Amino acid sequence: MGVRIMVVDDHRLLAEALASALKLRGHRVLAAAAPTAGAAELVVSRAPEVCLLGTAVPAEPGTFDPIVRIKRERPQVAVVVLGPVPSPRGIAAAFAAGASGYVRHDERIEGVERAMVKARAGEAAVAPQLLQGAFTELLNPVVQPDDEGQRLLRMLTPREVEVLVRVAEGEDTRLIAAGMGIAPSTARTHVQRVLMKLGVGSRLEAAALAARTGLLDRAVPPGGSADPPKGLDHRVRRR
Repeated sequence: MGVRIMVVDDHRLLAEALASALKLRGHRVLAAAAPTAGAAELVVSRAPEVCLLGTAVPAEPGTFDPIVRIKRERPQVAVVVLGPVPSPRGIAAAFAAGASGYVRHDERIEGVERAMVKARAGEAAVAPQLLQGAFTELLNPVVQPDDEGQRLLRMLTPREVEVLVRVAEGEDTRLIAAGMGIAPSTARTHVQRVLMKLGVGSRLEAAALAARTGLLDRAVPPGGSADPPKGLDHRVRRR
């Protein structure tokens, strides 16, 4: 028995090609439309059994807002996302919004059809290899190369990191020197080097930059504790 479906994709040609292929396989296609921003309105008005929603950016904020509305106003409609090889966040975002399935957009038509049938039956429609890949990435996260906090941390010596933490705690040169057991002139030199390496003009700017980029979350404060410096939330992060 065919499935009553709608195909929505930002690329109209892709939507129409998929709709034509599914029609040839005996399914009733109510509409093939673009863009996905209007998907919710169309689905709510036509009430298909399954909506195939294509996206090229599954991890982008707001991508799955149409699914949220569809499930709120037409909870009986199953939504299957057609997208690229996703990150775990992409899969999680789709299901959190209410999707019933996630299929790679280069899947064969038979795979799309199986997902539609499973979704209509109330089952989760996601290929085992996608779940396996998602779990693998979650268990073995890749460090992002553009992590600004990590980049800044690598620029500083351990001594300079300690100075930065003390600056963030609001210590002046005298307290920094006493806490580190060094001369005030040496402490002042360390502070100036920290400011120069971070590219800022004041201690307050240095503390704000470190907090904003997460640098201080990775730094080990005086005493060896891995917790953020005391007082940081009140002095820096509110800014």
